[in-house]
Amino acid sequence: MEAFGIRDILDIAIAALLLFYLYRIMKESGTINIFFGVLAFIGVWVFASQILEMKLIGTILDKFMSIGLLVLVILFQDQIKRFLVELGDHKRWRFLKKLFHHSQGHHEDPARQYVLPIVYACMNMAKSKTGALIVIQQDINLDNYEKSGDMIDALINSRLIENIFFKNSPLHDGAMIIANGRIKSAGCILPVSHDRNVPRALGLRHRSALGISQATDAFAIVVSEETGGISVAHRGVLSTRLSSAELETRLSRVFHNE
Repeated sequence: MEAFGIRDILDIAIAALLLFYLYRIMKESGTINIFFGVLAFIGVWVFASQILEMKLIGTILDKFMSIGLLVLVILFQDQIKRFLVELGDHKRWRFLKKLFHHSQGHHEDPARQYVLPIVYACMNMAKSKTGALIVIQQDINLDNYEKSGDMIDALINSRLIENIFFKNSPLHDGAMIIANGRIKSAGCILPVSHDRNVPRALGLRHRSALGISQATDAFAIVVSEETGGISVAHRGVLSTRLSSAELETRLSRVFHNE
């Protein structure tokens, strides 16, 4: 019998880390019960086929496992894509970049160019109770959602944002998508979250914002048409009743990739 060594500890640590990331992503996407169900099925499969060595049950469960993996990949392709993106996220490997690259002076603060126009537009729309849904792309590409609306590809401008969400505008009911420092499209259709924990008082915009934050790593801003309140959704968490200062702080983190 081989001794329990460093390699075994590393093996367990890597497996635990992968399971933790999967658990977090499934929890944020509202499919945590399926995650526990899959773990329970794997536990029964290992117990029956490996520990008790039950040949008939083990063979049946082996067939289910081979087909089940393919079904899971199809059902959870968005979550798998997000898991892989987070695993290779450049922010997680920033310490390696510092070993090979040195800072080349100070760069212009993106908050001045991008954050403030969005904050001003949201505050003005909140005062007039103009409903709005703004999605900011991060690492996961949002091309498929952009194509569901009308392409704009314009610089971020507070007046343009307000005009797009003006109540008589044909693009008023859809979502605006911002990527790479530009307004890419408007009137976009987003996935709707079916999370039962969302208060019933919140409407379709809030559920759409939560839905896109569960399917991707995008940052979504909602201005309520009923109350004028500002909410944000990120990584499957919906935060409501934000002040202008709080919105500016969160947006600055997004554009700084923190």
